[in-house]
Amino acid sequence: MKKHSRNVVLLLLFIGAMVALRLSGVGDLLTFENLQKNRDALLAYVRGHDLSSIALYILVYTAAIALNLPAGAVLTLAAGFLFGTLPAVLYVNLGATTGAVLAFLSARYLLGARLQETYRDRLAKFNREMARNGTRYLLTLRLIPVFPFFVVNFLAGLTQVPLGTFSWTTSLGIIPGTAVFAYAGHQLEHVRSISDIFTGKVLSAFLLLAAFALAPAIIDRFRNRSSSPPSA
Repeated sequence: MKKHSRNVVLLLLFIGAMVALRLSGVGDLLTFENLQKNRDALLAYVRGHDLSSIALYILVYTAAIALNLPAGAVLTLAAGFLFGTLPAVLYVNLGATTGAVLAFLSARYLLGARLQETYRDRLAKFNREMARNGTRYLLTLRLIPVFPFFVVNFLAGLTQVPLGTFSWTTSLGIIPGTAVFAYAGHQLEHVRSISDIFTGKVLSAFLLLAAFALAPAIIDRFRNRSSSPPSA
């Protein structure tokens, strides 16, 4: 009972921190318009503070993802502009994966464990499916962000997906999207809005990657259905 009460308090504190951060207006500063407006000043700072700017960037990205601020796209564009495409992919991956892991663990230990214990029987079939194909589902969701990044982090934390699986599928799955945004950031003067990045070719490439990731799970499902004996 004490553990449950402590988790409730921690959950309320976590939610309070997210709400306070959003109400503080910090998220409003992390916009595409502000990035373009302040790009010269940002670039000058990075050139004068190489290592500290990289560390600060990764820290900011980690905090933004852990606290569910909707700033991933803008921060990735900023990395491409400030550090170049390939370094940006590395720095974004470190920040995004670390932030996602923190959000995942928060959901798991504040809500997920209790949820799994309370609804163990009802979730049994879902947990078996996730044990078989959870890796493919997570990888597909990362390759094509059908759901917002923070939603996947939170919902995955409510499942029994191992932390290691969540970590590597996140790190690997976000690479294509990160590369696209980082390259666009490197060409910032030619990008007028976020929508300019998602051309038909880019979206088609994401769909193809997701199809490859999800195809084995779909094939297995059809095989299981065809091999199941007909009901009387």
